[in-house]
Amino acid sequence: MKKMMSEKAMKWTIRFLCLFFVAAVSTTITLAGPPQGVTATLIGRATYGRFKVKTAPPESEGEHNNGQVGLDFMAQAKPGMDMVVRTFDYLPGSTTGWHTHPGPVFINVISGTVTFYELDDPTCTPKVVTAGQGYVDTGHGHIGRNETGLPAKDVTISIVAVGETQLRQNIQGKYCFFNE
Repeated sequence: MKKMMSEKAMKWTIRFLCLFFVAAVSTTITLAGPPQGVTATLIGRATYGRFKVKTAPPESEGEHNNGQVGLDFMAQAKPGMDMVVRTFDYLPGSTTGWHTHPGPVFINVISGTVTFYELDDPTCTPKVVTAGQGYVDTGHGHIGRNETGLPAKDVTISIVAVGETQLRQNIQGKYCFFNE
């Protein structure tokens, strides 16, 4: 009799744990969902071989550029990289959902306003980017939202390993939570 009761209790415990696991996975998937109201369109993709570029430092530029401050920029790729260019159309109230990228992404807002939140920012400070402005995503995690009543659009340049096909990974937010 005692043995039957413990077997019955064990079965109920296993059922409860399975139900708990399913509920936890469903909640995680909901919080780390795909974009809502955001449509991506591929413009093009190109492979670059190994390179290293650097502009002249601003100190020497001023002498040769009528006193204007020059650009101090450096980029390199080892062994090579792909550059993926896409547009994203945002409906009013839309979201990209929390996600990461395998490399940096240069985002150029060309119409409307997109607000970004960084995954590792405990203050949940919005970075509001309007048409004509850019935003550099390090790939470590963020969400983009159109918090206005008007459509928005951006052009992105994603830097990824040659042949990489997964350009984003859905994740769960840490500090900022939105009703999505």
